[in-house]
Amino acid sequence: MKQQRHIGTTRGFSRAATLMQTRIRTASEERGFAVTRLLTHWAEVVGDATASTATPVNVSYGKGGMGATLTLLTTGAQAPMLEMQKEKIREKVNACYGYRAIARVRITQTAPTGFSEGRVAFTPAPKTRKAPTAEIRAAAETLADTVESDELRTALAALGANVLTKQNPEQR
Repeated sequence: MKQQRHIGTTRGFSRAATLMQTRIRTASEERGFAVTRLLTHWAEVVGDATASTATPVNVSYGKGGMGATLTLLTTGAQAPMLEMQKEKIREKVNACYGYRAIARVRITQTAPTGFSEGRVAFTPAPKTRKAPTAEIRAAAETLADTVESDELRTALAALGANVLTKQNPEQR
């Protein structure tokens, strides 16, 4: 008679880490570590420079429940730079919570769940506008001089100054 083998079962027992995972998560949230807080205050926690290149996508707890892993989403070009800043990011996040909530920081270039969710939506750099020089303003006002309406002449002069500012000097 063959004996039955119980492969992959725990015969009614569960791992201690599995039993404690929800309690550890609840305790860590009571101590101030809530994932939503990290998401909503990300720029304040890590600074604008890091927040413009990376965004948190996941906080996962290890099997032992000691310290979490923070997963950051970034673009391919920024990944090496963030890799060098991982320790600083971890320290800033932990300083925000007042204890060692994050044990590890993981950098990913796609979302942890798949490629379709991995769209990066970082804030673009602010647009800089060159102010028109006095010479350009004078040229624009000369072009709009023949218009009778004061309001229209002022608007056309401003438009002309903007166009002339964006053109190369050879195009003028």
